[in-house]
Amino acid sequence: MRRVVRGLAYALLPAEVVLVVCLVAGVRIPAGLVVGVEVAVVALMAAEALLYVRLRRRGVGRREAVHELVPEPVARLVGHELRLMVSLVRWVARRPHGVGRAGVRTFGHARDQAAYMYGFAFVCVVETVGMSYLLASWPVVHAVFLVLDVYTVLFVLGLHAASVTRPHLVDGAALRVRQGAHVDVVIPLERISAVRHELLFSHPKEEGVLNLAVASQTSVTIELSGPVTAVRLLGQRCPVRVVRCHADDARAFVAAVRRARTLPSPAPDRLG
Repeated sequence: MRRVVRGLAYALLPAEVVLVVCLVAGVRIPAGLVVGVEVAVVALMAAEALLYVRLRRRGVGRREAVHELVPEPVARLVGHELRLMVSLVRWVARRPHGVGRAGVRTFGHARDQAAYMYGFAFVCVVETVGMSYLLASWPVVHAVFLVLDVYTVLFVLGLHAASVTRPHLVDGAALRVRQGAHVDVVIPLERISAVRHELLFSHPKEEGVLNLAVASQTSVTIELSGPVTAVRLLGQRCPVRVVRCHADDARAFVAAVRRARTLPSPAPDRLG
């Protein structure tokens, strides 16, 4: 049943997108076809909801139930978009993610990208105003592009907000290295064999190496005695033995990691 529903989703949802684009563009489509597609989409949503309720009744967790019904890349992309919007709220409220527990030190990594992210957002705003003026004579098209343009501005600001509100974290048990809302790697301190300040502007692709560049640069290199798993944006899992990342104060970050490695590991929970 789940395979049938997922197969229908792969077929119907793209068809729905094509149908909406055609209607916005003014293409005449037979009313019967429109009604048929919409009824099929509603039936698909009802089947998805029914399967979700059944999985929950069997004791399956919410996240696991969603992943049973929705392909992981799709679920992760949607989750990433939601995290960006939440990051905007955190940014305004000055409430960084994962911060506040005793013994946790934070190290920002968004300072060097701020200028070009603000510049990109400004360009998007100019493009929004320009398109709004050019499409004023076509109300429907104007409304569609206005929504898309405004969301693009929010998306760009969300990318920067996610970097600001998700700093690197160091405590007595683990190092948590992050990049925006799409990379979050927890490294147990006992697996860190070496950490050093190393400014690099070139990052060739290497197996087992995770490069988290900010403004095309990394300033900290972390070598591991054993691999940790890094999850990519679409869910691909990669074992890594070297992590290169950036910190606004790279030397203080390196010193904090080295200091944490020399302390005895505490019993409290790892970074959540």
